[in-house]
Amino acid sequence: MTAAVLLVAHGSSDPRAAAATRALTRAVAAQRPGLDVRCAFLDHGGPRPGEQLFAFERLGHRAAVVVPLLLTAAYHGRVDLPAVLDQACADGLSMDVRTTDVLGAGAPALLLSALRRLLPSVRYDGVVLVAAGTRDDLARHSVDVAAGALGASLGVPCHAAYASGSPVTGAVAVEALRARGCRRVAISSYFLAPGRLHDIAVASALSAGALAPAAPPLGGNLDVARLVMSRIGEFGRVRAA
Repeated sequence: MTAAVLLVAHGSSDPRAAAATRALTRAVAAQRPGLDVRCAFLDHGGPRPGEQLFAFERLGHRAAVVVPLLLTAAYHGRVDLPAVLDQACADGLSMDVRTTDVLGAGAPALLLSALRRLLPSVRYDGVVLVAAGTRDDLARHSVDVAAGALGASLGVPCHAAYASGSPVTGAVAVEALRARGCRRVAISSYFLAPGRLHDIAVASALSAGALAPAAPPLGGNLDVARLVMSRIGEFGRVRAA
């Protein structure tokens, strides 16, 4: 069955975020030439997921795989996206639509590889993994799991920090690492795209003496594109047109 792939991001008023999502879309498309890969946004600028799914259907696609461009299964993944897809079906969408897990689920090896590759080439003995943040305890726990896995792969302590939804700011995490004896703390970015929350989290860590520059968001990194394809592959072979 020929299928289309829709990458769905939260969306942001920051044009850098939309540019990063489109860069990742191109990187995913390059993994499978001929596969129809598009992106959509839940908020702010369009296109919206429903618009893209109906566009796929008009082109003759009988199935689509939706990949949430999210690192945690928080509100946007658990509530917003399912509601949007349900609405599309209520509006008459008849194609088969399946949704993959979020990219960060289980701290996959490809995601950890991307985080390692993007760390600046500086000498460090600790790492703070800055993330957007959420009030959802399970979502924050998944970031803590990713931080633990990243630290284990690097052989240094790694603490998660958040721009919102938690008292553990970048500065708090840096100070916690210093209490463990770390003197040179690098900043890893658990973000798919740049934006205000990324800037806040990085600025907080830098204010406590973390090393500059911070790692950039994951963006169109090749390992992330491969991770997207592996999520799609969980539904079996997706054939290009």
